[in-house]
Amino acid sequence: MEMNPTKYALVTGASRGIGRAIALKLSTEGYKIIINYASNTAAAEKTLSDIKALGGSAELLQFDVSDSKATLEALQTWKSKHPEEYISVLVNNAGIRKDNLMMWMPQEDWRDVLSVSLDGFFHVTQALLKDMLVKKWGRIVNIVSLSGIKGMPGQANYSAAKGGLVAATKALAQEVAKKRVTVNAVAPGFIKTDMTADLNEAELKSLIPAGRFGEPSEVAELVAFLVSESAAYITGEVISINGGIYT
Repeated sequence: MEMNPTKYALVTGASRGIGRAIALKLSTEGYKIIINYASNTAAAEKTLSDIKALGGSAELLQFDVSDSKATLEALQTWKSKHPEEYISVLVNNAGIRKDNLMMWMPQEDWRDVLSVSLDGFFHVTQALLKDMLVKKWGRIVNIVSLSGIKGMPGQANYSAAKGGLVAATKALAQEVAKKRVTVNAVAPGFIKTDMTADLNEAELKSLIPAGRFGEPSEVAELVAFLVSESAAYITGEVISINGGIYT
């Protein structure tokens, strides 16, 4: 009797926050998780141990998504170790914030934020896309942001990065739909993570109809649906999860 092939899901920036929650959730859906991280080894190892504690399976894969050479080398090394398998689910979650008013924003802060979100999306997705198209099945979910839809003062770089990723999502979805590869974006609002720890939650809650910040696990549930077989006819969409904030 033939065994079911292992299903692999790569989550970038999976050591903390939303990425970690997505990794944990997908591990309970039968995926072997490839935990990508750039530098925080201790946090990545914690994600790994938590997945194993849930009865799941995972491995670490360290590389900086903004570095094209490092990304390609890491993914080629993984492929050489798994010649009969492929990564069928990709969650482009890696992102950084370096907020400042544009008048005072250092050029490197503009470049760094766009490089992680936009260049990172390109580097990782292009490297994995061929296998998805050949196998005629794949799921790509890009984690964007309310900031990329609405625009937020002090976040011209982050809004540009996430807004660009929204547009790229819609374009790529049309390129690959016939091969049963879907491409969608999830746009969280204010979610309780390290990335939002510096924000004034008490003040911002008054702007949110739901009256609270979201939980990373809630974003993870949405991502799990989008990568499922049940979501096969959903592609090119940007789905907000923000407690009711609309522009």
